[in-house]
Amino acid sequence: MTISLIFKIAAVGILVTILSQVLKHSGRDEHAFMISLAGLILVLLWIVPYIYELFETIRQLFAL
Repeated sequence: MTISLIFKIAAVGILVTILSQVLKHSGRDEHAFMISLAGLILVLLWIVPYIYELFETIRQLFAL
């Protein structure tokens, strides 16, 4: 895992927070929810390979 991934996740979090707040204050709660959901899915797609690698390492460590 590189530090750039952490910065990307932080940038997405900040951007999603700002967009959500703007949309909520303009009365578009549904759009704010969709933006939050899209940000969550994007970050999960970035993290899933690292989680898979972690489980593979644990599996090899215990020889399961």
